[in-house]
Amino acid sequence: MELGGLEWLLVPMQQLVSWGAAGAMVFGGVVPYIPQYRDIRRTQNAEGFSTYVCLVLLVANILRILFWFGRHFESPLLWQSIIMIMTMLLMLKLCTEVRVSNELNVKRRSFAAADSKEEEIKAPPKRSYLDFDLNYFWHWSKFTDYVQCVLTFTGVTGYITYLWLDSSLFVEMLGFLAVFTEAMLGVPQLYCNYQNRSTEGMSIKMVLMWTSGDTFKTVYFILNQAPFQFSICGLLQVFVDIAILLQVYLYSHYPQKPVSHTAHPASTKAL
Repeated sequence: MELGGLEWLLVPMQQLVSWGAAGAMVFGGVVPYIPQYRDIRRTQNAEGFSTYVCLVLLVANILRILFWFGRHFESPLLWQSIIMIMTMLLMLKLCTEVRVSNELNVKRRSFAAADSKEEEIKAPPKRSYLDFDLNYFWHWSKFTDYVQCVLTFTGVTGYITYLWLDSSLFVEMLGFLAVFTEAMLGVPQLYCNYQNRSTEGMSIKMVLMWTSGDTFKTVYFILNQAPFQFSICGLLQVFVDIAILLQVYLYSHYPQKPVSHTAHPASTKAL
C-alpha cells in the first residue's frame, strides 16, 4: 500500500531526473565556452583560444549527426551535436572579428585564396576555389570562409554517407570516427604540457570541469545503452583528462625546468 501510495510521487521524480540528465547532456558541452566567449568579447583578445578546437568539434559533431541517419541513437545526443555546432560557429565568428580588428595592414586570407599575392586589405581578393592555399587553412579573415568550408565538408561527407548508408560497416566506422575525433580533443593540451614540462597557464578548474563532464557523459552513455563507440571514446576522454591532472601534480611537485611565463590556451576541450 505504501509503495502504491508513493508511486504518484516516484514516477514524476524519475521523469524529472531523466529530463535533467537529458538537458545536461544537451547543454553541458557548451558551458565551458560561455565564459570563454565573454572573456574574448570583453578583452577583444582571442589569443588564448585556439580555433582548431572549433574545427575538431565541428568535424566530430557533423559526423555524429550523419551517423544518426545510419543508426538512430538517443535524441539528447543528437541535439547536443546541433547545439555544439551552433556554439562553435558563434565562437569562430567572434574570434575572427576580434583577430582581424587587431591586425593592421595584413593581407586577408580566405577559404578561396587570392589570385595575387600583392593584394592587401584595401583590395579584396578575387576568389577562385582552384587557388585554395593549404598553408593558411583555418586562418581566414572572414567568418563566411569558415561557413563555406563547413558547408563543403558537410556536403561531401553527407553525399558519401548517402551512398554508403546501407553498409553497416561504414555506418559503424562513421560513428567511431565521430566520437574518436572528439575524444582526442585533450591530446594537444597533454602534448603541449609534456613539451613545456609545465602546466603553467592552464586552468586546473577547467580540467576538473572536463573530467566531471566526461565522467557524467560516459556514465550516461553506458546507462542508456548508447552505441558502443560512444562508451569506448567516453572512457578514452576520461583517461586523457586524468593524464592531464597527473601532469599538474607531477610538474607542480617535481618541476622539470624553470617556470615559463608564457600562457598556454586553456580552452582546448569540450565536455
